[in-house]
Amino acid sequence: MDEYSQDLSADYPQEEHVYTGEELSGYEDYAPEQPVNKPSKKKRKRRKKHYFLRFCIFCALLFGLYYFLNSDFFAVRDFDVTGNQYYTPAQVIEMSGLQSGVNLFFETKTRPARNLLLEDPYIKLAEIKRVPPGTIQINLEERREYAAVPYGEQYVLIDKEGMVLRIADEEPVLPILGNMTITEMTPGKALQVEQTYLLTDTLSLLALVEENDIYFKRIDFSTVIIRAYIYDDLYCEGAPANIRDNMASIQKLLQELYKENITRGVIRVGTDNYLSYSPSY
Repeated sequence: MDEYSQDLSADYPQEEHVYTGEELSGYEDYAPEQPVNKPSKKKRKRRKKHYFLRFCIFCALLFGLYYFLNSDFFAVRDFDVTGNQYYTPAQVIEMSGLQSGVNLFFETKTRPARNLLLEDPYIKLAEIKRVPPGTIQINLEERREYAAVPYGEQYVLIDKEGMVLRIADEEPVLPILGNMTITEMTPGKALQVEQTYLLTDTLSLLALVEENDIYFKRIDFSTVIIRAYIYDDLYCEGAPANIRDNMASIQKLLQELYKENITRGVIRVGTDNYLSYSPSY
């Protein structure tokens, strides 16, 4: 160590000094900022390329799926019609407007076809399904002809709810509801008559008669009662509600008349389970 170094050592002792917090206050602003790691331009470009590549692959898959679904593999070839009784399958398909040979997904419109079917009075419910690769299912619930109301030389055919199905020129093999005054008979709408309460009760009666294996070939209306003909010369007479409530007794009486081969007379039905038979017609 030279002379100059020795002089400095003498003037400035070499003891270590510990600085307090107060002594360091005010120097924080001079602390160097920590470097922030930012992605390089190359990494950002690489990420953008990956997103674009994924987008291109997604678009290609969509295009391929569309091309596949629009191919001849999914052309309509078969129709499966169920629940039809009044109409044939060919008639149902024609009424729906659906066609074979067209694409099952993009050219087959099921909702308009369903609406076309429901416009017909005989069709109560309709369901149309696409079944890949080329089948259309048509499931129907039809209204059934239940009774007929004479109107001049024609007959208004109705279902069990009183809906008008069609107007026929020939007498059908159905219960005939006679002596009714019709006010409206538009197919697809409810039959309107002056004896509304009697029509409602009679339709309810016909449903019960069908369950008990009894057939009324004709029912004539008057002011408050009906005549329900079992044969041309044998009928039940009374209010529809009374006949309905005494159906078990009427059935038992008819069985006895059948055994004796009696096909003529009047069965009068009243309230409180009143029932009588008279052979005079």
